[in-house]
Amino acid sequence: MNKSPAANVRAGAETGARDGRTGDQPPLALRAIEALSTIFGVLAAVMILASVLITCHMIFMRGVMGVSTIWQTEAVIYLMIGATLLGLPYVQKLRGHVGVDLLPQMLPPLGRRILAVLVMLATIAMTGAMLWYGWEMFHLAWARGWKSESVWAFPLWITYLSVPLGFGLYLLQLLADLWFAAFGAPQALPEPHPERSPD
Repeated sequence: MNKSPAANVRAGAETGARDGRTGDQPPLALRAIEALSTIFGVLAAVMILASVLITCHMIFMRGVMGVSTIWQTEAVIYLMIGATLLGLPYVQKLRGHVGVDLLPQMLPPLGRRILAVLVMLATIAMTGAMLWYGWEMFHLAWARGWKSESVWAFPLWITYLSVPLGFGLYLLQLLADLWFAAFGAPQALPEPHPERSPD
């Protein structure tokens, strides 16, 4: 599994220190962004665990106790939506999103750096649009007091908040990765997978 850009830069910094070079340590702001991504990755995992426990509770109440449930189904849906969106920056930090590495395999290091920067810029533009429209939807749900149409009547602004929050955190991680791609050590660049044959 590939290391995160910060881990690769730290590895490069250690190598540079042994060689008498300094200055390879990533800026504090970028390390703070990666720490923030990790925190929300843990939060997303907790939300998934909570949804599993709520599902088990719902099955027990319906199957064993023979009573109807009111809030469990909605809670699981909202938790999974939140976990998916809030987990975006952590998955990006680990380079866990689906990608095609055929072209990077064919490029030299400079070409891979340029390609990584272009891909990051395009992704940042898309994420910025999602953040903008996600904030509009959240504000609309907040201002109009939208609630779910179920008996539970859950305030929908809480769910809509996960859209701008998740994409905002994702945007921060993308900006950090853009810095690593543009100015980081060669170790910070995405590496083609040597175990995969282009044939």
